[in-house]
Amino acid sequence: VFKVKPEQMKVEVELEDLDQVEEALSYPIHQVMLDNMDCETMKQGVEKIRAINSEIMIEASGNMTIERIPEVSRTGVDYISIGALTHSVSAFDISLRFV
Repeated sequence: VFKVKPEQMKVEVELEDLDQVEEALSYPIHQVMLDNMDCETMKQGVEKIRAINSEIMIEASGNMTIERIPEVSRTGVDYISIGALTHSVSAFDISLRFV
């Protein structure tokens, strides 16, 4: 694991608990993904990250639904990823005819 990275290299890490958040903050990272966390844990993670480096972008991911967006957005994350938008979509069969 590198403690120093080239300036142009962007590093994103996926974190699943607060211990991983603590560990990740000792490295030069650009973005974190808080994965499969409940909102209280996510809020604590955001607070820890912001206290150390307010420049780090924070994404909420895993077990996200449209219904969770309002509550998750109040945790202070910058992004919310909802995989169901792509992996749970049903196919729609259409055709196009030119006459």
